[in-house]
Amino acid sequence: MTAQTLTIGKALNLGLRKAMEDDAKVVLMGEDIGKLGGVFRITDGLQKDFGEARVVDTPLAEAGILGTAVGLAMRGYRPVCEIQFDGFVFPAYNQIVTQVAKMHARSRGTLPMPIVIRIPFGGGIGAVEHHSESPEAYFAHTAGLKVVAVSNPVDAYWGIQQAIAAPDPIVFLEPKRRYWEKAEVDVDATPDPLFASRVVRGGDDVTVLAYGPMVKTALQAAEAAAEEGRSVEVVDLRTVSPLDLDPVYESVRRTGRCVVVHEAPVTLGLGAEIAARVTETCFHSLEAPVLRVGGYDTPYPPSKLEEEYLPDLDRVLDAVDRAMEF
Repeated sequence: MTAQTLTIGKALNLGLRKAMEDDAKVVLMGEDIGKLGGVFRITDGLQKDFGEARVVDTPLAEAGILGTAVGLAMRGYRPVCEIQFDGFVFPAYNQIVTQVAKMHARSRGTLPMPIVIRIPFGGGIGAVEHHSESPEAYFAHTAGLKVVAVSNPVDAYWGIQQAIAAPDPIVFLEPKRRYWEKAEVDVDATPDPLFASRVVRGGDDVTVLAYGPMVKTALQAAEAAAEEGRSVEVVDLRTVSPLDLDPVYESVRRTGRCVVVHEAPVTLGLGAEIAARVTETCFHSLEAPVLRVGGYDTPYPPSKLEEEYLPDLDRVLDAVDRAMEF
């Protein structure tokens, strides 16, 4: 066993390194990812070891990055594109939804698009405008894309490698405010499947669903609820497209209550789709309506106000309390 204590950021770095060692067709592209190693240093040292042809410092042109990635994928490469911050992805949105997501179907299966689009997402770092967005619903709504949202170093290390090896385009969401969270990572272990949810804390009274940065918040809420005598089960969805909801249904049939948590605004967020599916499938087991906790229907606020905007332990506990009142 070769276990190491890694941050999410370092786990991603080592995962990228392993993928590049295993496949010479893996190419990294992004703004300042080479000599600088990226704003969050996720690609630190990779250009030095693999060269400028495989770790490419691009111009500040997200549409150009993704357009180039499409061409590389058509020629047999596996591009991994870093979008420096979540809010910077929108200039590339046209390329992602009209080319990346559709090329495989358009070519009747002859042109796969094994492209990974890495996006640090979510708030909590005191950043300026366009640096704290949660755009996952846009991509989950787009047929032809898969969307992964890791929450811990183990999933970061294995997930990035699995995403790069996959034949389909994957939007790989990284919880930027959790980059420095640590955990033991066994680099010789057999990883869980990429598109599978996981129960990360058992419980009997309420099921709380989360992904990305909100998993830690959900776990903290579960710990606080336990002090009040309530048993909260927490499920890390791990991927938001496709959704792996069988473990969720199993949990909700047992607890009878469900709360969905994400940073993105509640209206038409992933919680709405999940709530609908849980209600359709587990209707006769539910003791309360499925409740949602998320951001407000406002643009992401200035950093001094973000603690008021972001879902926290108290807002999750409030939803748990409301679910238990039925």
